[in-house]
Amino acid sequence: MNLDPKLLELIVCPACHSSLSPVGEELHCSGCHLAYPVVDDIPVLLVDEARTPAS
Repeated sequence: MNLDPKLLELIVCPACHSSLSPVGEELHCSGCHLAYPVVDDIPVLLVDEARTPAS
């Protein structure tokens, strides 16, 4: 995944508005813990496309 660090500063979780961190090929929310896919270096910030990572 090759996301601009400035982009990561701007985008937030659409579900709870918390910050997102890159983990593998996903962005993980620090608040509600949803994981959003990144496809071709484009974050897919759709709650319907997010998953709950296994603990």
